[in-house]
Amino acid sequence: MKIMSEKNTCPTPTGALLIIGGAEAKEDASKNDGNAASIGMEVLSCFMKLLSSEQPVIEVITSASSEDPDDSFNNYEQSFKELGAYVVNHIHHDNRDDVVLADIENRLKAAHGVFIAGGDQLKLTAVYGGTDVLLLLKERYIHDKLVIAGTSAGAMAMSTPMIYQGVGRDEMIAGNVKITTGLEFLRDVCIDTHFVNRGRFVRMSQVIATNPTSIGVGIEEDTAMVVRNGKDAEVVGCGVIIVINGFKSHGTNIHTHGDDEMLTIRGLNVDILSKGERFTIPEINPPHK
Repeated sequence: MKIMSEKNTCPTPTGALLIIGGAEAKEDASKNDGNAASIGMEVLSCFMKLLSSEQPVIEVITSASSEDPDDSFNNYEQSFKELGAYVVNHIHHDNRDDVVLADIENRLKAAHGVFIAGGDQLKLTAVYGGTDVLLLLKERYIHDKLVIAGTSAGAMAMSTPMIYQGVGRDEMIAGNVKITTGLEFLRDVCIDTHFVNRGRFVRMSQVIATNPTSIGVGIEEDTAMVVRNGKDAEVVGCGVIIVINGFKSHGTNIHTHGDDEMLTIRGLNVDILSKGERFTIPEINPPHK
């Protein structure tokens, strides 16, 4: 494994990202009902195909979960085994102090893919941000063709900026959507999930208003964005993704936060993309892919 250059540059990643909007099908409903609306496990099947191994080894991280992480892991283990996984291992940390690279280093180096389950994205960044575990994942993603997938909170944590608070009426009030630094597998990209189902367009627009060099990617449930070469994106699954940019936006009142005013922003550019559509993630701020 190569060590990342000391220069402030990032080579083109050899691995891939699968960023999932949540609620991905974990069983093939079409086998039980010929009229089932579900395409089957298309999103999880895509993850398996990206691994490019006859005996794929997967590490499932459930650390975002605040409920029973074993239940979450067992569901994914069953699905991945059904799809042909050779080994499916479980990683779970509740506290940053418990994250010791030596405990899981050999497993992470042997894995073909890492899957980050949902829950609380702020917990993921608080537990793993700046750790040797995260550094190893990034090095392998860049140099060793590691595939990293995240769903729901696991997807939201993969990029920067990262939304961690703001729902309902709060998301319409200027300044009430809270963002922080994510795990930074993508930069200048904000990911939001369950996007159409939970009506999250306005809160993503707040992120764009405060970070106009970033794009927002809202991903619907049972839908995902595959990212290759750090920037080449493709839609998979049975829903849509919505790509928002504010490169030419204007007229925002976001700077009046604290006055309990509803958000205004003009000039947003919006694309709605379905299965098979492709686009290139802009590289506005060098030096990174």
